[in-house]
Amino acid sequence: MTAPHRSPARWAVALTAMMLSAITLADDANVLRYPAAHEAAAQPLEIHGALDNELMAPLLADFHARYPEIELIYRNLTTLALYRRFLAEDEASADVVMSSAMPWQYQLANRGHARALTTSAAQQWPQVSRWRHELFGFTFEPVVIVYRRDALEGATPPDSHEALLSLLTHERQRLKGRVVTYDPWRSGAGYTYATEDAHMSPRYWELVAALGGVEAALADTTGEMLDGLADGRYAVGYNLLGSYARDFVADHPQLEMVIPNDYALVTQRLVLIPKRARHPETAERFVDYLLSRQGQRVIRDKTPLGAVHTALDGEGTARDLRQTLGDALHPIAIDPSLLATLDTLKRHSLLDRWQREYTRLSDSGP
Repeated sequence: MTAPHRSPARWAVALTAMMLSAITLADDANVLRYPAAHEAAAQPLEIHGALDNELMAPLLADFHARYPEIELIYRNLTTLALYRRFLAEDEASADVVMSSAMPWQYQLANRGHARALTTSAAQQWPQVSRWRHELFGFTFEPVVIVYRRDALEGATPPDSHEALLSLLTHERQRLKGRVVTYDPWRSGAGYTYATEDAHMSPRYWELVAALGGVEAALADTTGEMLDGLADGRYAVGYNLLGSYARDFVADHPQLEMVIPNDYALVTQRLVLIPKRARHPETAERFVDYLLSRQGQRVIRDKTPLGAVHTALDGEGTARDLRQTLGDALHPIAIDPSLLATLDTLKRHSLLDRWQREYTRLSDSGP
């Protein structure tokens, strides 16, 4: 399935206005602060998240407009830095923690670090997007392939994992050094996708060998891969996060984004309220907002993150993707299987095999 292009123009103006209402703290460009309307009666809320400021801003601004008495502080961290900070500070500094690193978020909840949310929205949240009432998936983000049209002229576009394997096999010389994917050694997302791919596809290891055969570059982030595709260094990017790719591709008409039609992994950003949150009431109000129809409508209309709410449809929503892809859609399960990816022996075993397969057709290693 080729994803339709969506211009960011419909929400860029609104986003700019929202950002102007936030104050970026001078000592840290990754911190946003929305002051309370009346400082004397301010109700604090500190959110730690692995989500870029420009994607988080529409949600923060809309929430703040509804609850101006709440002073918002948002700290944008990498997934592993967020996890380590949480443990180092004994969960006492953040009122809300959200991350796309699903195994690590699940581990925190499973170890008893999360408090339950029992609002109406939480009770009605889809079972496949939550664990008990302590961990909630509030976005729906497919994992995609992005390629340059000019670089694949005359070749069959990779609209599935099978088609990608065929492309890498038959166009090996043409694509040498011009393919990019996540480095599963350094990237938590890359490792998670590797474990899921290995489970989903009996030919996954052939695909890894084919990636090695074309000497695929290994990147840490989707942004790094998109930049390389845009400037022509790469012809094909594999396993990019669709929420980051969608609007970037819309701004670069030489690029095409494809949601694989044989199976499509979906990752979700998981949010929890720490059991020892300093401001649990405002934390519950914010997470309830994320799960509400209004909060999910902001996600749908003003971000590319994909709304989960079952009452919402439209481009990028869970409902839309399920109607389009049907059984080919495979959200990463929020269940104990996530913990297996953090097991040291299993992790080393998968990564060792990944290296063996990657180097099998090439003299260069990862």
